[in-house]
Amino acid sequence: MAKAPLQFAMTRILLIDTSSVFFRAHHALPPMNTRAGAPTSALYGTSALLLKLLREEQPKAMAFALDAPEATFRHEQFESYKGTRQPLPEPLRPQLARLPELLAAFGVPAHRAPGFEADDVLATLARRLAGTDRAVRVVTGDRDLFQLVRQGVDVLFIGRRGEKPIVYDVAAVEKRFGVAPDRLPFLIALVGDKSDNLPGVPGIGPRSGAKLVAMAESAADLVEHAAEIRSAALRNAVLGAAEQICKTEHLARLRCDVELREGPLAASVSKDAVPRLRALFDELEFKSLLPRLDALEPLLAEAAAPVSTLV
Repeated sequence: MAKAPLQFAMTRILLIDTSSVFFRAHHALPPMNTRAGAPTSALYGTSALLLKLLREEQPKAMAFALDAPEATFRHEQFESYKGTRQPLPEPLRPQLARLPELLAAFGVPAHRAPGFEADDVLATLARRLAGTDRAVRVVTGDRDLFQLVRQGVDVLFIGRRGEKPIVYDVAAVEKRFGVAPDRLPFLIALVGDKSDNLPGVPGIGPRSGAKLVAMAESAADLVEHAAEIRSAALRNAVLGAAEQICKTEHLARLRCDVELREGPLAASVSKDAVPRLRALFDELEFKSLLPRLDALEPLLAEAAAPVSTLV
């Protein structure tokens, strides 16, 4: 696993994009079942990754973010939002039902907020937890979270099966996309996002989109100053999709003002988690994870320490 840049060598808090990790685990591993036939591959992969993160990152604290079951404000504003997503595979249904049990065994907060996605919860947690003596690392396989990257916040991106995780700081995001992290929603408004079914503007690709982003502060600002776009084709494309790009930018931008439940925002994983995890791993027949859990125990805090907001 890639190491963090030097500027992040301070107290680290891990924020886990739980659904993203869970689904990546499902796709990364072959089918696994207990002797009774219960599917377990996604739970196993999630457990293995979390143990690996705790061992290698040794975070001061950790928290999980989850999607709420209700429709979000994005679905209300754009009916086709994420409309191309495939139905939940049947082997994942019983595993998803047991996911809260796994998260609870770690003994750290798991946050969700009605009307918002886990991404918005993560954006809110990152804003409230990052500080001069704290570094936040968001663990995800979702590129939407790259917009959160800034000084004190980076993203550990989990790729597809066989790909090593990559740490994205500001420089890495700018190198990949040609724009600063906080400008990514503006870029998405121009080029679209297939995974979320957000439309792009025909004739505008990543390279020309990045150049347009450099010209203005926002989609609305670009539309207002469209006359300054030298290329007639790009100028007409922007003007022809003016309303759409402003709406898409709004949908693509993560909310960092989500109201979260009362209590700590994150907490350290303590030795108290070990017997809970061992019992669950025994039940799920994760025999290969038991030695990893035993090796991890000396690195864990003696008692859970909650971490609250800085603002």
